[in-house]
Formats: sequence, structure tokens, C-alpha cells
Amino acid sequence: MSRIPPEVWARLAGEQPQGEVLWARRAAPDVTDRLVAALDAEGRRHFLVLLLAGEGGLKDAHSRGLEVTTRELTIPQHESGRWLDITCRDASGHEAFDLIGGELAARLISDNAPAPEVVRRVLAKWRRFWGQMARPVLSRQEILGLFGEIWFLSVWLVPRVGVEEAVARWRGPNARHDFEWSRMSVEAKATTSTRGHIHRINGLDQLAPPENGRLMLFSLRLREEGGASNTLPALVATARGLLQEHHDALTHFETMLAERGYLPAHEDDYAVIRLRVVEESVYEVRDTFPRLTPAQFPAGLPTGVERIEYEINLSGCAHLCAARQPDEAGFL
Repeated sequence: MSRIPPEVWARLAGEQPQGEVLWARRAAPDVTDRLVAALDAEGRRHFLVLLLAGEGGLKDAHSRGLEVTTRELTIPQHESGRWLDITCRDASGHEAFDLIGGELAARLISDNAPAPEVVRRVLAKWRRFWGQMARPVLSRQEILGLFGEIWFLSVWLVPRVGVEEAVARWRGPNARHDFEWSRMSVEAKATTSTRGHIHRINGLDQLAPPENGRLMLFSLRLREEGGASNTLPALVATARGLLQEHHDALTHFETMLAERGYLPAHEDDYAVIRLRVVEESVYEVRDTFPRLTPAQFPAGLPTGVERIEYEINLSGCAHLCAARQPDEAGFL
């Protein structure tokens, strides 16, 4: 993800602004002239967006550490007029603020929308991540797990049921299964195991049947290869592209990313893991499907056992396979 480079702020800091003067320079001149970076006398960072004729203003103070106002400004060496002033009031958020600036620059030229609407959309997305910026990067297993969920969402579900319905079926990390609706639940699993269809199951409830309908397991086999084209950030970007005209669905998607701990600030770290899709298939979890459930422990877990995690091997489950490619997924 592009971001405003630190040298922009370093050069502004050298100007030593005083009083109410804002010292400013183009934030991303190679992308757009409409976004300006500025510093005030207290060292606070600002992004300024010049409003065109006919564009309304915007006021937003809902994000902790961020504030948006509409101001009449005269800025040395820049055009005078009405500007959107996006102020970062929390120095710990500077890294995220630079990422917001990078996205603003890109969207100001790509989105067919007035500048206040572009700013509103970008801040609505980042509001979900702002308070989590100190969270660590996802583990390798978490990266694979999230990749599997978004792959199933964008490659299998969206073409079959449409954007709004597909995203509505994606559940948060506290749900029993990754995807749930009235007649079916789907648990998505991804693996890079070289031993076959090996998946880790987290607890007894994960493969327990839903109260209504069938339970399916989506199995995605991956290989980590330097020349592979798939990465988690690239897949997230593809999914966002599918959802860009569906604002409610996009909002839900961004919320799910935030709940899983996926932060855009860490995308460079995630992009290092390049993945090739080896095989994908969906299995019906019934009969001889290998699993442990609470029903197998009617008296509860043995004393002293708090939790059970285990691995399953689907190599002998061909008879339970419901689909091996998305266009076979009529059961959805």
C-alpha cells in the first residue's frame, strides 16, 4: 500500500512554522496535485484537499486522534480557497496517517466522487483500524487462514450468490463457523502442508454441525513459492475491487478484516509470503468425515483437559467431496 514518504514531513519540519501559519507542500506530486501535506506551529500533521467549485464541505470528529474540518485558507505557494483539513492529533498515529494520505491521493484521481465523499469513505475504512495500530503482525498460520476465507468469499461465493449476499454470510472470529446462513455453514481452511490435505482444527466446536442445515469444509492447498502471484494483500485488494460499488458490503468486509487483526500498515510484511493455489475443494462434513465434536464427550472433557486441537487428513475423503472447482458449487 502506498504511503506518504517521511521526507515530506522532514522537509516541512525544517520550515519551523509559527503562529497560525501552515507550511505545506504537495504530499504525492507524482499522483495528484490536490493533496497537500502541512505542519502547524504545534507540530501537528495535516492533509489538505482543495475543494472544487460546487463541492460541499465536511466535518468529522468521530475518529479518535483525527479531525476533519472545512476551512478558508491562504497557504504560501499554494492556491487560496476552501480546503478540507484532515488533522492528526495523535503522534502515535503518524504511520497510519501516512497510509491514509497514500490512499487519499490514489482515490482522489480514481474515484468518481466529490472530494468530501472520497475523504468520508477513506476515513470510514480507517476508523476500524486506527485504534489497533499497535497490534502485532498476523502469524503465518493466521495469514493462511485469512487468505483461505477471502479466497472462498471472492472466488466461490461472490460469483454464485452475488456481492451483498456473499459478504453477509462471512462471520466474525467469535462465530462457530467462518460462513453461516439459514441452511448451511462453511468452515474455510488453508494449508501449505506437503503431506497432503492436512488441516488444523481449533477446538471441538469447529466441526460440530450447525443447529440447522449442513456443514461444509472448504479446503485450500497452497504452496509458498517466490514466483507465485498470490499474496494476502493482493487478494484483499481484489476483493475490495469486487465490492467497491457496494458500500454496505465493503463496510462489512473492512470490519471483518479489522476483527481478524489485519492492518494495512503491515501489508508490506504480508506481501513477502507468495502463494500458489495447488488445489481447492469443498467437503460435506458428515458420516465418516474425520472430526471430534462435543457429542463424543457426553460427560465433558477429562479432568484437567481444557481444550483440544487436532489435525485432520482429507486424503481419504474423496467420497465426501461436493465440488472441486467454483463452477461445480451448485450446493451454495
